[in-house]
Amino acid sequence: MPAKRELTMRQLRQMLRLHHDGVSAREIGRRLGAARSTIQDNLKRAKEAGLSWPLAADLTDDILEQRLFSKAGYIPSVRRLPEPDWGVLAGEMKRPGVNLTVLWEEYREAHPAGYGYSRFCDLFREFEKRLSPVMRQHHEAGDKLFVDYSGKKITIVDPATGEIRAAEIFVGVLGASNYTYAEATFTQSLPDWIGAHIRMFRFLGGVPRLLVPDNLKSGVHKASFYAPEINRSYGAMADHYGVGVFPARPRKPRDKAKVEAGVRFAQTYVLGRLRHQTFFSLAECNEAIGLVLERMNTRIMRRLGMSRRDLFESIDKRKRSTDTLVF
Repeated sequence: MPAKRELTMRQLRQMLRLHHDGVSAREIGRRLGAARSTIQDNLKRAKEAGLSWPLAADLTDDILEQRLFSKAGYIPSVRRLPEPDWGVLAGEMKRPGVNLTVLWEEYREAHPAGYGYSRFCDLFREFEKRLSPVMRQHHEAGDKLFVDYSGKKITIVDPATGEIRAAEIFVGVLGASNYTYAEATFTQSLPDWIGAHIRMFRFLGGVPRLLVPDNLKSGVHKASFYAPEINRSYGAMADHYGVGVFPARPRKPRDKAKVEAGVRFAQTYVLGRLRHQTFFSLAECNEAIGLVLERMNTRIMRRLGMSRRDLFESIDKRKRSTDTLVF
């Protein structure tokens, strides 16, 4: 049997890059949150497999995993039974009322001689493990919209005075599809915070069942694990749109993992790609952010074989009830 893998494929690639840059195994382990012995073992495997950074462009995660962790003489078993498109099923799991039993029954209707329920579930879980930790979280379609400000800022130059002003980056991420909205505002004050929400709802064409903000003062007056106090104006806006507010709980990082991942994407796709441009107004900056955001949302996610927009259109943008205006 192949050896057990302890690092994600993303971490393995990062490990090879850092090793190529001369970073010690101890420091690589610290950065990746892994033991030094684990790093040393994986570096040894990479050396024996003849792998070094940069990796070939056509070296997929599956091939990389096989070269690193398949024992000598080990031939991976060939699955002879028909398999569903696991990426499509991962998207279907986000629909209300859908579980593995439903998906397996549909699979067996199409392939009566296919996998039994237990093996079907095992294969689906194996596919899930290859997704990022955030993508593995199960969020129901149209249910939660995570909102926060990025810690990074973008600069705006006053054309009249030459004064440079830093603008905040507001980010909203839908839980099920990862469909992302971003815009620049000069402050994190209540008017900018609420205004960004209204423009986000317009961008999405509706509202979710719940907003999940981090404990920003503009949204949450008093953070609490059990009974947080929502800012009165923010609460009034939520009531107006018929959406609930459920702040991320203090010291519970998984509560806000989705928006934190969205913030990282925003920083990469927005700030990274706009770093050489100079903006002379907030409107000009947001127009550029919109173009980059379009690129981000239409980018195909390799494991799922579809984009954030595809997921948004197929699972999020739909009415869930007659009581709440949702997608």
